[in-house]
Amino acid sequence: MKIRDPQPGALPDPDRVPIRDESIRLGQFLKLASLAEDGVQARELVTGGDVLVNGLTETRRGRQLARGDRVTVQGPDGEASAVVG
Repeated sequence: MKIRDPQPGALPDPDRVPIRDESIRLGQFLKLASLAEDGVQARELVTGGDVLVNGLTETRRGRQLARGDRVTVQGPDGEASAVVG
């Protein structure tokens, strides 16, 4: 799992993923940040206990995230993280 490579000048911080609204659901953010390929994979990661929000295991796909929250996915190839921007 790899966080999408930003285009030059697109993001001020490579691991910060901007959102439009004040909050975003965890499942949506996993897809937006390219931490999951699709909704099915996002659901499997969350229900499998492979997703941390601010260092704590999160098993609710509908968890609301706010700017500054750090999401980490633990996979077989290591960890990938992104911060809600």
